[in-house]
Amino acid sequence: MSNPQISAIICTHNRHTYLGAAIDSLLLQDFPENFEIVVVDNASSDFASPESSISRTREVVEARLSDSRLKYVWEPELGLSAARNTGARIAQSEILAYLDDDAVAEPNWLRVLHAAYQIDRKLAVAGGKVKLLWPEGVSPPKWLSPGLTENLGAYDLGETPIGVTRAGLTPRGVNYSIRRAFLEQIGGFDVKLGRVGKKLLSNEELRATELALELGWQVVYLPEALVFHNVAPSRLNKAWFVERGWWQGISECYREQLSDRAGISQLWRGGERMLRGVWKSIKYIRDPAQRFENWVFAWGQIGYLSAAVRSLIFAPKSTRRL
Repeated sequence: MSNPQISAIICTHNRHTYLGAAIDSLLLQDFPENFEIVVVDNASSDFASPESSISRTREVVEARLSDSRLKYVWEPELGLSAARNTGARIAQSEILAYLDDDAVAEPNWLRVLHAAYQIDRKLAVAGGKVKLLWPEGVSPPKWLSPGLTENLGAYDLGETPIGVTRAGLTPRGVNYSIRRAFLEQIGGFDVKLGRVGKKLLSNEELRATELALELGWQVVYLPEALVFHNVAPSRLNKAWFVERGWWQGISECYREQLSDRAGISQLWRGGERMLRGVWKSIKYIRDPAQRFENWVFAWGQIGYLSAAVRSLIFAPKSTRRL
């Protein structure tokens, strides 16, 4: 397709169950101008049987390739950031809109995102509200707090567009767009951050927003750019949230190191936050949701500290800081 005005990119790994609906939601966009859809297959291995020659993920995409707006790309290097960088390299537009492979975009998604970038030439990152799609017959468990639903992708800063001035409020990767010029300026998504197979690393979007704000770009939240994110049944157990908290702590440690905030001070920060989480889990012992949220937070700080200690032990002496 020539001269697409916006490129929608889906990075996928062994998620054929949801992938078809994600692609279809993009094919049904009411965007009035040319756009393209790039599906980056990140080393999927979900074969129907040992004799199968192509994965189920690829089958889902190939069933829709008759639409000229859709492209399929294979990326063998496992990792979400690597796949996102591949999608950006293949895409032809200046505006890159990333949708998770288990999400569904509202029909106006691309139109709202595209309009924002036309209005503000210094806009680097934009994303919208994310609502959760629960499995049929399933309700949120009593131990799941509103804070922990953010680990499932929930994101809501209200009904009014606002500028994001703190990296922690950055749009979520499930519903995320970025200007190519800015992405190239920062050298792409950092492959040290972002999910890699079963390693639940994150913070690649947060790092990009951090850099955008430092470099004088704008970041905005657009509530009308709405996406629905499926909640996988496999995530509705405490063990998944505990593991997610552990990797969140490691991700935060890595992000601080990339921000030149590594060193002994990380041990103090991580230790203080861990003790705070333990104290609050005791304080809210009668509230199952708050108790569990703070326990997950405390456990994540142990992950943070483990990464900080490894860095101090194995980093060259010349790079260590107080």
